[in-house]
Amino acid sequence: MIIAGEFSFNGGKDYVQKKYASLLQEVIDIISIVDARDHRTKRSREKTMSGTMLYSPRSLNGAFKDEFSKRNWQRIRVKCEYSTEYYTKDYTPRLLRGGAFREMDFLKGKLGVEVQFGKYAFMVYNVCAKMTIFNKMGYIHAGIEIVPIKQFADEMSTGVSYFQQFVWDLEKRG
Repeated sequence: MIIAGEFSFNGGKDYVQKKYASLLQEVIDIISIVDARDHRTKRSREKTMSGTMLYSPRSLNGAFKDEFSKRNWQRIRVKCEYSTEYYTKDYTPRLLRGGAFREMDFLKGKLGVEVQFGKYAFMVYNVCAKMTIFNKMGYIHAGIEIVPIKQFADEMSTGVSYFQQFVWDLEKRG
């Protein structure tokens, strides 16, 4: 794969280049090693492109996981402890089963990386909520979000998020 676009939010690119140059190079190396052609393995069942061979987000994510793991990047999972103080006196909350958590795909040396080939809402959540939470909790100082450009996303299932949407939203958000 190639890096087709870069967008720096809040001076993030400069910060990552200065503080995490070697880790940034690892991320760049990983992206270049993953060969998207090996992951056109999903046969569409969608009406608009039935039978078309598409890139498989699951397979692509697996390839990224393998490459990050080879370089000792870790997945981190943080348990959510939900407060009950905001419920009204007329409501008794039930205990949540299974335990909720937040997870970051890859973490090394206070740099977090998320790989998102899923729906749009997940891409926005990763950067606007999850990375902020992991930063405030002291797990990361900066984060990188890897997403496809529109041309690539068009060859996946419908609704996959893409770089151009994300940049537009972050620019308009301020």
